[in-house]
Amino acid sequence: MKALVFTDKGRPTVEERPRPTMLAATDAIVKLVKTTICGTDLHILNGDVATCSTGRILGHEGTGIVEAIGANVTRFQVGDRVIISCITSCSSCEFCCRGLASHCTEGGWLLGHTIDGTQAEYVRTPHADGSLHHLVKGASEDVQVMCSDVLPTAFECGVLSGCIKPGSSVAIIGGGPVGLCVTITAQLYSPLKLIMITRDTNRLKIAKDLGATHRVSFGPNAVKEVMELTGGRGVDTVIEAAGVPGTFDLCQEIVAVGGTIANLGVHGCKVDLHLDKLWHKNIIIATSLVNTSSTGMLLKLIDSGKIKTDALLTHRFNFAEILDAYSTFGAAAQHNAVKMVINF
Repeated sequence: MKALVFTDKGRPTVEERPRPTMLAATDAIVKLVKTTICGTDLHILNGDVATCSTGRILGHEGTGIVEAIGANVTRFQVGDRVIISCITSCSSCEFCCRGLASHCTEGGWLLGHTIDGTQAEYVRTPHADGSLHHLVKGASEDVQVMCSDVLPTAFECGVLSGCIKPGSSVAIIGGGPVGLCVTITAQLYSPLKLIMITRDTNRLKIAKDLGATHRVSFGPNAVKEVMELTGGRGVDTVIEAAGVPGTFDLCQEIVAVGGTIANLGVHGCKVDLHLDKLWHKNIIIATSLVNTSSTGMLLKLIDSGKIKTDALLTHRFNFAEILDAYSTFGAAAQHNAVKMVINF
């Protein structure tokens, strides 16, 4: 089969690889129909994820058709159309029982990280019963692929960890796919102000179309503009969705007394924590990796039309063009790229 492989820092390549085989009775083999590229894949290529070794097939998002199942798989049959979760869950260990599947003792973030992932014609999915979801028949498969990662990440690590409440003020720093999905899912909790902060002018426009009430350009005037929008008090929830030191610094500058900073960006280097300025402000700083416990609910909201993410799908490629897709996504501002679907 053909697969996209991490061969060296910053340089992926397409290679011929053997088809995966089942290693356990709880495994499933899925033939990919659609996959996509995540910002985390770019972090891997940039050397920010030391636990991902060269030679790994990348990708942790996708939809497909079940090709084979192990003897202990009960929720799925050969031929089922499924969403592959970015998080592998055994469903029975201590962490899974606590709702922390991201720390599953036999799973967590495996695909495209410590085992081969979804940017290939076939993928082995461990613990299939806890790590696959049935596609919703009435909804677009292009949209549903975002339930592999970006939508549950935005909702769980941003909206829920950020403690968004009705009538509150929210700032999202980072207008990538996850940040824009926060813009969408935050509205389930009716914030009064929803501020998108990014330097990408196209993504500022998309954020407005998706429901952001205010837009601020990331730069030297960002703090002043946010304070003017909030009467000088700052925002109740700041969601860091970029993963660079400068955006985490801005979070600390604009969080209000009693507020929450929710970090969901992937950080590849250290950041400064200004406790000298924050210790007396009664704030919460939350870090989290998605557990995908909300995936089923989000699929229902997509199916009902309560969540609409079509505007995020800006580019489509065939798998033969995946290197072009990486180039486009890596220079997103030049191509007005947000989320892309790669078809097999």
